Amino acid sequence: MNQANAPELGGIKRISNNRTSKLAHTWKQYKRNRYLFMLLFPALIWYVVFEYGPIYGIQLAFKDFFIRDGIWGSPWVGLKHFKYLFFQSPDFLRVLRNTVVISLYHIIFGFPAPIILALLFNEVRFKRFKNFTQTLTYLPYFFSWVVLSGILVMLLSPNTGVVNYVIEWFGFDPIYFLGSEAYFQLSLIMSAIWKDVGWGMIIYLAALAGIDPQLYEAAVMDGANRWKQTLHITIPSILPVIAILFILRIGGVLNAGFDQVLNLYNANVYAVGDILDTYVYRIGLQNFQFSMTTAVGLFKNVIGFALVMITNYIVKKMGQEGIV
Repeated sequence: MNQANAPELGGIKRISNNRTSKLAHTWKQYKRNRYLFMLLFPALIWYVVFEYGPIYGIQLAFKDFFIRDGIWGSPWVGLKHFKYLFFQSPDFLRVLRNTVVISLYHIIFGFPAPIILALLFNEVRFKRFKNFTQTLTYLPYFFSWVVLSGILVMLLSPNTGVVNYVIEWFGFDPIYFLGSEAYFQLSLIMSAIWKDVGWGMIIYLAALAGIDPQLYEAAVMDGANRWKQTLHITIPSILPVIAILFILRIGGVLNAGFDQVLNLYNANVYAVGDILDTYVYRIGLQNFQFSMTTAVGLFKNVIGFALVMITNYIVKKMGQEGIV
């Protein structure tokens, strides 16, 4: 019996030795690069304090929070707040629908925009013109929505806005873009594309810069024109980047742009412009219903995580690299 168990014990011993050697090698790598890892400490501390620390407060979603009792002393109420949101709240389903609709518009129209723009800029050969237009394109990204909303209000004003001057010049009536339910979501989508398209374009231009020029040379020798080169070389080469950004974008489908909506919406467009983030801001910070807002935040995070995992699984099944 001892002889029969000898090969098995030898195999276990070899596995244990291999694990020990790997741990020793890993520790040696950490020790060798310890000064580089020290540079990570500020970022790690930031994540611990601002990303993982607030997880402690998730329990508020299952409690009736009272400031005088604190988090631990507040009574447990189970799924009370979730039941209220889904079955009793007069606003939650409406703001959830608005959030999903606006996010889908962002994905349908906003996600392809930087890809198309990057492909167009990739074909420009006049360097000065290319650099100048690139700067103009991604400049709005560095302005906050507080500044941009003021610019948009002036441009889209029905009385003094430049856009409505042009509309009236063509013989049409002025449009109250930011005060009309029919045009508010369109204004959100177009202004978001205007702000973010330049930054997204830079990411894709960086991916395009990594394509091997020999692929294009071979395609030219085979008689491929610019369209066929784009279709069969350029787009497949940047598909991994597109896939990763698409996964992350789908994960944020319940984030429809709090800063933008808060600075642009008004009471006239609550029916189509009120989203989950502005709803949380209103009932949480203004009405002090912290447990309810925690429940909304937990709902958003669970749905976002599920969408990321599902989208990542589908993307990997299609032959692309996912994020996990």
